[in-house]
Amino acid sequence: MVKPYLLSKDKPLSLIQEFEEKLAQYTQAPYAIMTDCCTHALELCLRYEQIKTTKFTAHTYISIAMLMHKLDIKYSYIDEQWDGEYNFYGTKIWDSARLFKPGMYRKGQMQCLSFGRSKPLDINGGGAILLDDEEAYNMILKQRYDGRDLTISPWEKQVSFNIGYHYRPTIEQAEDALFKLNYGIFEEGSQDARYPDLQKINIIVKSSKYD
Repeated sequence: MVKPYLLSKDKPLSLIQEFEEKLAQYTQAPYAIMTDCCTHALELCLRYEQIKTTKFTAHTYISIAMLMHKLDIKYSYIDEQWDGEYNFYGTKIWDSARLFKPGMYRKGQMQCLSFGRSKPLDINGGGAILLDDEEAYNMILKQRYDGRDLTISPWEKQVSFNIGYHYRPTIEQAEDALFKLNYGIFEEGSQDARYPDLQKINIIVKSSKYD
């Protein structure tokens, strides 16, 4: 397993970095990136892969449909039930919000986890991306934290930034997640997904207050 973003030997890993390493070990993913929520984890993957069209289960959380509109992705629904995770068809991206178990990583894929209330690893919000693409890892790692290169400190010394997003988790989320993972305080396995049928929900798209 390749260790993520090695810092100087005299600088210890942050709690976020420590959790990411533990999560990668637990899931057997070469890389793990913690985010502030699962929806933003999915957004970063969809942006990186430059997805323009997809289809997915109609039985999921409303934020997924909203995300499609935000990214201007053409989408359609499938009347499909799922257990633990589901795929965005035509992509290697998975919404794994209700799955958490050892060795769960799918080789060559991007699996997005959720640590919200009622999820297997139950903390006060947070998410993560599991992946094995080193180039994607290095890019998304910077994107989730305003385009910052974490090997440069203080950040003002960095002179060139790719577009980034303010999707970094809090230290408190990482601390809680690390504690529960270390001590086995979570539900291992998959959960049934119980969501309404989004095909019955109307999303009103307005570009401004004048529409």
